[in-house]
Amino acid sequence: QVQLVESGGGLVQAGGSLRLSCAASKRTANAYARAWFRQAPGKEREFVTGITWNGGSTYYADSVKGRFTISRDNAKNTVYLQMNSLKPEDTAVYYCAAGRQVIMRVERYDYWGQGTQVTVSS
Repeated sequence: QVQLVESGGGLVQAGGSLRLSCAASKRTANAYARAWFRQAPGKEREFVTGITWNGGSTYYADSVKGRFTISRDNAKNTVYLQMNSLKPEDTAVYYCAAGRQVIMRVERYDYWGQGTQVTVSS
């Protein structure tokens, strides 16, 4: 069993930046693709970005391309999400996930973190 713990959420003004971290409890998580999803109130959980196990490929939702960057440090069992030029519509709970491959479907991921709140004020 792999546990994922997110951190770094908070309140920021529009145009600002935040960096989220997702630490895994076991090195075995390094063999998994990792992704970030988000869920706004009253909406379904949606794919934000994903990265392959070795960091060789990354994928982004159109809504965050050019503003968000995902990266991973397997020596630290940690994945990061750098969020720049934040908009009020980025407000959501952000979840870290681990799965066999990067895919946009929620049900294809094996492990999830508890989520961290990101609030962007206008």
